[in-house]
Amino acid sequence: MAVILNIETSTNVCSVAVTAEGLVLKHYEDFQGQNHAALLSGYIKACLDHLADHEMKLDAVAVSLGPGSYTGLRIGLSEAKGLAYALNIPLIGIDTLQLMAVSVMFNHEVSPDALFVPMIDARRMEVYTAIYDMTLNTLLSPTPLILDEISYSEWLDNSDHQEILFFGNGSDKARELLEKRPNARFIADVNPLAVDMMALADRAYSQKDFLDLAYSVPSYLKEFQATKPKNLI
Repeated sequence: MAVILNIETSTNVCSVAVTAEGLVLKHYEDFQGQNHAALLSGYIKACLDHLADHEMKLDAVAVSLGPGSYTGLRIGLSEAKGLAYALNIPLIGIDTLQLMAVSVMFNHEVSPDALFVPMIDARRMEVYTAIYDMTLNTLLSPTPLILDEISYSEWLDNSDHQEILFFGNGSDKARELLEKRPNARFIADVNPLAVDMMALADRAYSQKDFLDLAYSVPSYLKEFQATKPKNLI
């Protein structure tokens, strides 16, 4: 089993974990806000020092590619690329919405025919979202979506699915619109974290599904829009 350093910076949570043989060997997480630039390098060094202390060699770097925060994604991918290049090891890209779905699958009791709807805040009433089944088959490809009362109706109106699970830092926006639907279930406090990247990263490594160091970019899903600075006068 490969030793993989996992980096997740797509939201306001900054996290790093080193994993091997189905175990998390070391991990660091910060939930205090956009501290990625200040914390990420130190977290990575601490994980690499742990491997050195145990005479272990890093086999690959995995990074969450988004969607999510433009700044966070750029910081994470830049660090991951630099490390993979310096060590001459493969770089693995992980879809952030899939990562969140896997986290719910592993950490919550759900019905076998449930659908998983991760939601990342994209400001105002917009979210980045997708829909997966238990096998990670994609029913709705990752997309930006402006929420309203008929959002997800194609699936919420389908009685074949006992549960439609909504989660992520964008799901609070949907709660007041959709929580009265009988098969809508909201799961709180689901963040994309490096410790939950292990299964997807191990699968990608075994399949040799690696990124091109020169040309790989984050999955932004929409163009960056700069905000107007506040008038200080």
